[in-house]
Amino acid sequence: MWQQNYTPIGDSLALSASVAALPIVVLLMMLGVFRKPAWIAGLAGLAAAAVVALFGYGMPGGTVVGAVTFGAAFGLLPIGWIVFSAILLYRLTVETGKFEIIKDSVGSLTPDRRLQALLIAFAFGAFIEGAAGFGSPVAVAAAMLTGLGFSPFYAAGICLLANTAPVAFGSIGIPVTTLALTTGLPVRELSAAVGRICAPLSFFVPSYLIMVMGGWKALRGVLPAALICGGAFAGLQFFVSNYVGAELVDITSSLAAIASLVILFKLWKPSDTFHLEGESSEAPVLRKHSPSELFWAWMPYLLLVVFVLIWGQEGVKAKLNSFTMNIPWPGLHNLVERVPPTVGKPAPYAAMYAFSWLSAAGTACVFATILAAMLLGVSAKRFAGILGQTTQQLAKPLLTIASVLGLAFLMNYSGATATLGLAFASTGSTFPFFSALLGWLGVFLTGSDTSANALFGNLQVVTATKLGLDPVLMASANSAGGVMGKMISLQSIAVAAAATGMKADDEAKLFRFTLRHSVFLASVIGLVTVFYAYAR
Repeated sequence: MWQQNYTPIGDSLALSASVAALPIVVLLMMLGVFRKPAWIAGLAGLAAAAVVALFGYGMPGGTVVGAVTFGAAFGLLPIGWIVFSAILLYRLTVETGKFEIIKDSVGSLTPDRRLQALLIAFAFGAFIEGAAGFGSPVAVAAAMLTGLGFSPFYAAGICLLANTAPVAFGSIGIPVTTLALTTGLPVRELSAAVGRICAPLSFFVPSYLIMVMGGWKALRGVLPAALICGGAFAGLQFFVSNYVGAELVDITSSLAAIASLVILFKLWKPSDTFHLEGESSEAPVLRKHSPSELFWAWMPYLLLVVFVLIWGQEGVKAKLNSFTMNIPWPGLHNLVERVPPTVGKPAPYAAMYAFSWLSAAGTACVFATILAAMLLGVSAKRFAGILGQTTQQLAKPLLTIASVLGLAFLMNYSGATATLGLAFASTGSTFPFFSALLGWLGVFLTGSDTSANALFGNLQVVTATKLGLDPVLMASANSAGGVMGKMISLQSIAVAAAATGMKADDEAKLFRFTLRHSVFLASVIGLVTVFYAYAR
């Protein structure tokens, strides 16, 4: 069994952290400086991670291959599978002409692009995050905004920014549940702490989203909607996370936001007008549709909601999970030993791949798509054509997801990620601020708040105990800070690019666009954590 060493370079944490960060530096350089497509950046970062693991950490070659393939497999299922199924559903609505009716129905609620962004990117996207997670809200919401006439870049950027508030409680509260299992801390206490950290930002995010779209002038025209939307979401997020539990936080919060916006649209309209860059100043021509037409147009997405909620029910989930195949990953499972302080005592690092082909949220979406196709009278031949188009569209995004997850898992199993975590943990009294940034780093690397909590949750508790800080607060900061890393993870960018049909050259531009917002919002989370740590 190969044992991890977190200071392999001269027994120095600083030097080892500098080497461990090289794959991240390569990713940032490829995207931010050389402006390469995400799939090229992902492969380059993976190559750098392999060099660091082999020659910096002395990881055996067979174990390197095992970690890379394990991560790639996880990237394709469940993450890539969700992306594929969500885009397949969207293309079905486009090919059958139903999306034109959806466009008209949303436009009849409000033709204002700012309000459409609040309704779809923030509120509806949060609902999908709460029900399914793992990339599905960006895939669904970004595709819908593109269909409504948003440019692919704007649709992708808006949805990545919007998909921050709900992430910590996504997929029926899985990130918080995972954090509790990893740390041994009470799940209700963690849920409450995460809610207290996230709620102030959730109130702010809708307004921030509009500010990004068009500055203060754009926000001023729809300020009532932004405040009501943010207030409804943040209020329910705080209440449910503190007094009910983690599982239904996003579902209830998003429904409250959707309901508040729909009611507001009936009673109030902005007095100004707003147009996105490059958009025609002429008002779109909206057709009126009968209730029957509207029902059949929205039916695929209604089925999506129904299937995802069914898949999330405990009894159904348990039955579906009985078909999951747990595979000890060859060349990796229990062949790496983790050592303190990342764990309490030396222990083998498991690598069990859950081939959850039936219980995955992507499978729920596929069943919804197939049933929708049947109800809409789509022939098998035509459906096969839609399937082929979707596969062709997603080839490079899926390669990006697989390569970046291979990179993340390789850094985890080599010990490089733990080295970076220990470097953050050495910041002493400023650790509450950097605690949130550690979660941010974890999500940037893995693309998942759940994975970041599993990765760094115990390290947060160990460090908090040594520094005399509240371990529940520090572990919760990991999850809350992590949500702001979601918008810059290459998996999320690949999902957004695939959903909108964005040009490959624009992926680097999208990364640079989201990076500054990600750093700013993660820093705000850090400051909120500092307040809770020292101001009570």
